[in-house]
Amino acid sequence: MGQVKQLLPIAGQPMVRRAAQTVCQAGLAQVVVVVGAQAEPVAEALAGLPVQIVVNEAWAAGLSTSVRAGLEALRPEIQAVLMVLADQPALSTGLLEKLVARYEATGAPIVAPLFEGRRGNPILFDRSLFDALGAVEGDRGGRELLRLYEEQVERLEIDDAAILIDIDTPQDYDTVLGNAFSQDT
Repeated sequence: MGQVKQLLPIAGQPMVRRAAQTVCQAGLAQVVVVVGAQAEPVAEALAGLPVQIVVNEAWAAGLSTSVRAGLEALRPEIQAVLMVLADQPALSTGLLEKLVARYEATGAPIVAPLFEGRRGNPILFDRSLFDALGAVEGDRGGRELLRLYEEQVERLEIDDAAILIDIDTPQDYDTVLGNAFSQDT
């Protein structure tokens, strides 16, 4: 992106703050935000929110190190983790609540949202998979576990394309701004 994408403005606030606010409003027991490159300005963008910020010093070794850092910060009583990406600014609190409700209703070790049959993010993982998540290496998150535990994945069809939308390129950013948000300057 040529800049810290988590700080790009979406509807007048940094993308990471927008995502964190959505998660905080979902009523989860603990909200952990893992920061890596440019940790200080990203953490500053979260000032005042009820989140626990964890700095991943090993961020350059890939996504798996951020997953591990986040898991290590969870309190022992936390029974599942909902892995939310900062670059999905269109996610809603209602979507997160639906994923948690499906987990609570089924006890499935993985709950994954689908939109028109396509899997998206965020994904919920039960504590029974925390060791397996923590063992993932390189620039991967939980995708490997989705494959390994395919038969145990609870698929939740969602009528919201937001689960498929993330911002990885300047074109993605422009598309998101043009379709759903206004950029306040």
